[in-house]
Amino acid sequence: MSDAMPASQIHFKPAQKKALQARARANKTSVAEEVRRAVDTYLAGLTADELALLHQVTKQADVMLAQMSQTLQATNTHLREVFAARDRLRAGQ
Repeated sequence: MSDAMPASQIHFKPAQKKALQARARANKTSVAEEVRRAVDTYLAGLTADELALLHQVTKQADVMLAQMSQTLQATNTHLREVFAARDRLRAGQ
């Protein structure tokens, strides 16, 4: 199966085109890729409300993962200190 994509011509309102261009710049993609993603989302049957909810949950997950990462780093730092203190105690015996 070929990966070639047939060209299609779509007419956008100026505000739509501007928003697509801004989104493509922000995502480091092309306008065509943004349109393909939007079509895939539409074809998958996702509603705007579902996408908004997914976006909100994703942002919350990012915050939670960042917090978990900080906690893990602090725990690892503490464990290194504990093990170093243990090693010093053992060396003094």
